[in-house]
Amino acid sequence: MNKKTIRDVDVRGKRVLVRVDFNVPLTEASEVRDDYRIKAVIPTVNYLRERKAKVILMSHLGRPKGSPKPEFKMDPVAKVFSSLLGSKVQKLDDCIGNDIIDAVSKMKEADVILLENLRFHKGEEDNDPEFARKLAELGDIYVDDAFATAHRDAASNVGITDFLPAVAGLLMDKEISTLSNLLDAPPHPFIAILGGSKVSDKINLIGNLMKRVNVFLIGGGMCFTFLKAMGYNIGYSLCEDDKLALAQDILNKAKEKGVRFVFPADVMSASEVKDSAPTRIVDIEDFLDNEIGVDIGPKTIKLFESELAKARAIAWNGPLGVFEIEKFAQGTFEIAKFLGSLKDTITVAGGGETAAAFRKFGLEEKITNISTGGGAFLEFLEGHTLPGVDALNDN
Repeated sequence: MNKKTIRDVDVRGKRVLVRVDFNVPLTEASEVRDDYRIKAVIPTVNYLRERKAKVILMSHLGRPKGSPKPEFKMDPVAKVFSSLLGSKVQKLDDCIGNDIIDAVSKMKEADVILLENLRFHKGEEDNDPEFARKLAELGDIYVDDAFATAHRDAASNVGITDFLPAVAGLLMDKEISTLSNLLDAPPHPFIAILGGSKVSDKINLIGNLMKRVNVFLIGGGMCFTFLKAMGYNIGYSLCEDDKLALAQDILNKAKEKGVRFVFPADVMSASEVKDSAPTRIVDIEDFLDNEIGVDIGPKTIKLFESELAKARAIAWNGPLGVFEIEKFAQGTFEIAKFLGSLKDTITVAGGGETAAAFRKFGLEEKITNISTGGGAFLEFLEGHTLPGVDALNDN
């Protein structure tokens, strides 16, 4: 996609209004639990500060549903961001109004301000033009660096572009460029790793990628719907019985197109999805009626790695087991580690749980790109136009 970026505009001395995604998980004590999305926008902020811009950041946090709620204030985020940036960030108590305009008017070059939660105002999620206009009053240039919200039609990423020049930040540009290249001209062999719980969540993704990939590696809970459709006993494993015909139809279409689907040869099984449950490694052919599949097994790890070693491009969405439970996360960890060892392969992972898995294992720096987007990552790879991207100025 050929969109203007911050490299295409003169920001010196300008008020630059930047949409970021600081919608991060908080602990019960209102402390930031995962700062990955905060770290991800620092290159854009530093780029602007080095060029003497006045940087005004805006984000949402949680779901306050249009009214101020103390538990969703941006103060914990401001504290962490100041520390990561190594510079004071002034956090304001609202995102629009005369007091905010006054605070912005007093900014010096390279200053950074963080506005209060956008979703404290109903106009944000409603994409209300008047709310968008009030936000736009704060800036001379609008920069969108929040790929994770690009699939939403909101005032702060779509409506605001009616009032200001609108360009992509460095993070947004990287996300768009990486995923566009995968869809438009991927090197081959191109392999997609798909996990997660449901086939129904991946129908559009499989349909769009089937025109592009050579091999699908299928794990997670969704593999059991396919395996049952193929005649295997899957015990009590997660299965969408109403999607068995759909799963078989997908396999038939793949065969017609010469696209291979690779399924687990073995899995870790348990009597229930609990850390305390006894487990065993079982070949797919030997699954018992009272077992639940909770992770891919060692044979499958080797099988998947042998496929991935041939790839020149890899896209991954969805964990391969119940990775939230430590002993059910080994398959996801081993495949993530293997992707990190590949030197001449484009490796992209996205989706909330998939990205969280890489961060949990400390592997986020080992692959080409971990997308900050969950829904946006999926919708982009499904071939949808994202409103937040479409609204940016064309180059």
